[in-house]
Amino acid sequence: MLNFDTLYNPYASRRVTTYANNGMVATSQPLAAEAGLSVLRKGGNAVDAAIAAAVCLTVVEPTSNGIGGDAFALIWSKGELYGLNASGPAPQLLNLQILKKAGREKMPIYGWLPVTVPGAPSAWAELSSRFGRLPLTEVMAPAIKYAEGGFPVSPTVGRSWEISFDRYAHDLKDEQYKSWFNTFAPDGRAPKIGELWRSPDHARTLQSIAETKASSFYSGVIADKIDYFSKHHGGFLRKEDLAAYKPEWVNPVSINYRGYQVWEIPPNGHGLVALLALNILKGFDFDIKESTESYHYQIEAMKLAFADGLKYIADPSQMSVSINDLLSDEYAAERRKLIGGRALQPEPGRPPKGGTVYLATADSEGNMVSYIQSNYMGFGSGLVVPGTGISLHNRGNNFSLDPNHANCLQPGKKPYHTIIPGFLTKDQKPVGPFGVMGGFMQPQGHVQVIMNTLDFHLNPQAALDAPRWQWINGKTIGVEHSFPEHIAQVLARKGHDINWSMDTASFGRGQIIWRTEDDVLAGGTESRADGYIGMW
Repeated sequence: MLNFDTLYNPYASRRVTTYANNGMVATSQPLAAEAGLSVLRKGGNAVDAAIAAAVCLTVVEPTSNGIGGDAFALIWSKGELYGLNASGPAPQLLNLQILKKAGREKMPIYGWLPVTVPGAPSAWAELSSRFGRLPLTEVMAPAIKYAEGGFPVSPTVGRSWEISFDRYAHDLKDEQYKSWFNTFAPDGRAPKIGELWRSPDHARTLQSIAETKASSFYSGVIADKIDYFSKHHGGFLRKEDLAAYKPEWVNPVSINYRGYQVWEIPPNGHGLVALLALNILKGFDFDIKESTESYHYQIEAMKLAFADGLKYIADPSQMSVSINDLLSDEYAAERRKLIGGRALQPEPGRPPKGGTVYLATADSEGNMVSYIQSNYMGFGSGLVVPGTGISLHNRGNNFSLDPNHANCLQPGKKPYHTIIPGFLTKDQKPVGPFGVMGGFMQPQGHVQVIMNTLDFHLNPQAALDAPRWQWINGKTIGVEHSFPEHIAQVLARKGHDINWSMDTASFGRGQIIWRTEDDVLAGGTESRADGYIGMW
């Protein structure tokens, strides 16, 4: 099904592509991967494993996600692909006038204004109810154990924790932020790499969510605590917002690329940006990966795709154009004509009318899961509900305050969302889940991973290890320190403003699991993180 060299990795890291046939769990943190694998060994399926790993990541990688964040998932089960959107809306009490009266010209990063209804706990319960095999209490047990008993902080997590602590210590002085420091820096500092860290509050909250199938979070004792904390500090989130929330089952969207279907969750997520770029790029032939033309076309297509995405993607009820029109071959052809030999300044077109964690799982029965969850910008809003370990996310930061913009803040409206799971199929059969976490890098990572796989025939680990680039704004492009220097020089002569970076974290962290024609699972995990693959 996939044509890749199983032996050679031209971008060799300390990792190699991993193979298994009974099950596989690929995550950014080893303990979370092992949590998912332990559930598989107990008789659970890929969905159970995904939940176990996701919940565990809220404990062992709190720098990127938490109980108070959002989630999305693509699930392959019994010959069909399902999509789950577990992102939450703005509170009913929050509106544009409040921001304007406060003198805000854009949504803030910290505090109550960017807090939207958390969706992650609903995702765990919904996935378990529809597809899971084991009780949620058993699936969440590994995470609860680590929260209660502690775990040694891994290297990437430790570095991110220290950076977040330094920033929060400088920026967050108000009383409402005190609980964050009590929870995540109880000794007045971030925990060190290798140091044992535990969060009994987190453990109790997870136990309650497991026992009540998340009802305590949305309509019970936890909801009451969130409501009280919000009211006490002048926030807008209320228990009525939590009680009214339900995750949504959605129809995944796709395009055909090189004979494969590339699948994404539809808006309000920006997986559409990856599909827009690939739809443009499929009109070019790519014979050599490390060439100036290859990178130039990719960058230009991504700039055009983002220009459209940032203009049109919003809560689906607020979008002014249809997804089908944006993904039409006719529109892709028109956008493709704009790409020439020089770097362009991206502008949105007019289509015809008509801090995140990612994980992948697979089992021996054919089930596969592409799952992503996030608090956004590391720990999120800086607000932790006292006595719960719940760090509330700040996803509302992506709302626009322009009343004429499709993504303008409204009560009960979902914001433009950056976290996206991906999935690949061919001839209506699953190839597998893939994803690259990291804010606005995510669709760019998706495009690069897919092209590395389908155009350049790299195996999963090589597809992840390859040097990455990212469009930042205008004609500015960030490139990793390992990016070919001679190509960067030629790109600069084409008008691209090249920024070199030693910060590999800003270029995303991904996971891949492909199922081969021989029904063998081939997995790759991120060399830019503490990535790990549990296999059986």
